[in-house]
Amino acid sequence: MPSKEDLYGKFVEKAKLVSAIITEISSEDDALDYLLDLCDKKEACQLLASGCELDLSKKAEDLCDGKQKKVIAAPGLKKELYSKLETRATKAGFDCIDSGMRDHLAGVDIGFTIADYGIADTGTLMLDCPSEELRLATMVSEFHVCILSKSKIRANTYAVEKMMLTRMNKKPNYLAYITGASRTADIERVLTMGVHGPLELHILVLED
Repeated sequence: MPSKEDLYGKFVEKAKLVSAIITEISSEDDALDYLLDLCDKKEACQLLASGCELDLSKKAEDLCDGKQKKVIAAPGLKKELYSKLETRATKAGFDCIDSGMRDHLAGVDIGFTIADYGIADTGTLMLDCPSEELRLATMVSEFHVCILSKSKIRANTYAVEKMMLTRMNKKPNYLAYITGASRTADIERVLTMGVHGPLELHILVLED
């Protein structure tokens, strides 16, 4: 039976092979510090609508100017943690949302989530995503930042089979497996990052 440290070492090795960025943290406050610092340093993602340089109606102009602030989407967090994040994000000049993701499909800078498990064999995050809000936060954000407790790292998917079967009996059920940042080579076999999902995946490993 591999030790917790052995599983962690293998998880890090495999996750880095698929371009995930791994950082160790000691508390949820460290995660918020990391998240807000990352949001501050990144360029704001913009809705690039064609024709914004033309003479437009008021409605069209509003669309072109619709994304002025950085947005952090953090659905599914515990109330206390979300409240703390929202307060700090507002102070930093960022919008923080936990719902209404469909109103921000072209302008979410960072999705912030907490993983249920990590799979060491593949460097994969496993998230129980029964709500659409949580699913969208992992898919339409430019950067995805996810907390993974070190004690939740398992050797492989067989080690979480029992939990999977239990969750799949609940309605609605949706388990997300996230391995690295989004990538595709559909167009002329040229590897491109961030087309179908986040451009970067940041995994914050919480020592617990």
